[in-house]
Amino acid sequence: MTTLNPSNGQALHTYPVTTRSELSAALHTAATIQREWSRTDLAHRAQALRNKAAQLSQNRDRLALLVTREMGKPIREALAEVDKCAAVLDYYAERGERFLADEINDDTDADHSWVSFDPLGVILGIMPWNYPLWQVFRFAAPALMAGNAVLLKHAANTTGCALAIQRVLIDAGLPPGVLTALVIAEDDVPSATAQLVADPRIAAVTLTGSERAGSAVAAIAGREIKKCLLELGGSDPFIVLADADLERVAAHAVRARFLNAGQSCISPKRFIVEQPVATQFTRLVVEAAERLKTGDPEKPDTDIGPLARRDLRDAFARQVRSSVEAGAVVLAGGCAPSDCAGNYYLPTVLGGVRPGMPAYDEEMFGPAASIITVNDVDHAVAIANDTPYGLGASVWSSDLSIARSVGQQITSGACFVNAVVTSDPRVPFGGTKRSGYGRELGRAGIREFVNARTWWVMDTAREL
Repeated sequence: MTTLNPSNGQALHTYPVTTRSELSAALHTAATIQREWSRTDLAHRAQALRNKAAQLSQNRDRLALLVTREMGKPIREALAEVDKCAAVLDYYAERGERFLADEINDDTDADHSWVSFDPLGVILGIMPWNYPLWQVFRFAAPALMAGNAVLLKHAANTTGCALAIQRVLIDAGLPPGVLTALVIAEDDVPSATAQLVADPRIAAVTLTGSERAGSAVAAIAGREIKKCLLELGGSDPFIVLADADLERVAAHAVRARFLNAGQSCISPKRFIVEQPVATQFTRLVVEAAERLKTGDPEKPDTDIGPLARRDLRDAFARQVRSSVEAGAVVLAGGCAPSDCAGNYYLPTVLGGVRPGMPAYDEEMFGPAASIITVNDVDHAVAIANDTPYGLGASVWSSDLSIARSVGQQITSGACFVNAVVTSDPRVPFGGTKRSGYGRELGRAGIREFVNARTWWVMDTAREL
């Protein structure tokens, strides 16, 4: 399996794929190590997570450069991703023991009753390329703290990142096999995934990716009656009410939309703006988008790097083109730069967006902002909910009571008021509708892959 640099198309490295016998061995090792790992006390696991965080910090520059070269993220964003991974490890090291503490229940007829939170076993993680370190650590940190082991099937184009994660854990002193990266050939992914999910040594599966991949994996997990967590696509509404501070809001809008070249599930993809301020807001967004610098992602002043793969760039370009053919207006960008050889696309702003266009109906996984003008608050809510997705939403207004009222009417896994949607270790993250189910991060995240086990204890057996 050969990885390519998306900024120039050059080969980075060729990796041997995991053979069937190696896959079987990895399953055996993971199941064996997990039983040992689950018997370690929580203080030991917490220290292991702290060691991992320290290893990430020590290797910060090297890991960030690997991310940038494998999937094209600007280097300063890659550095921030490494830091965020260290933070989530420290978060669960600090709070994991409290989150997993027995919950005493004094309301039963038992002499003693409580709920314990026991590890499930080996968790299969199927992860995407857009945040190749963060997506892994945000589920692996709580899963490992809870006493599980992890088998990681990462995206092919970020194979180097997958193996680097495994190396970081080993260097931090964790037992080999507690997290194992599998390098699966593209043609073998469907059959290997089905084999893994069906294997009795796999206790549960978590997937971050496309609807198609999530549906396929969930179908197998359902057939095998196994726990499954899905974090899928999103087309987040960014609602700008007429009383919002437009200059600040526009700056947040552009920063959030074009982060990682727009390749983020929680990026605000639909800017829904009340009519009285639509012209001014649009002008501010266009001006800010045109100031963004597209170019070499290894340079610290680059704002927009290449999209991760050529096929992804081409599919995104087709969405823009189809939207324009259906009547959308290109206000900025709308094409690939003429002086870049890689998978680049200029930061794009589309006006006149309405139903029937990809820019309205579909997830746009690239650097394009869709501006939709609405008549009033009720119209804004209707447009916000007119999507099969339900990941995040943000509402911007100087009147918090109105903003909260608007947010309460939107179906989403998270609602942010006067702030951009983000994934933060301290609060749960996940979606509803076709954006998936289950939660990562926060207390809820560590409780996803445990067995909430009821204990009912009598001091002596009672007479019948």
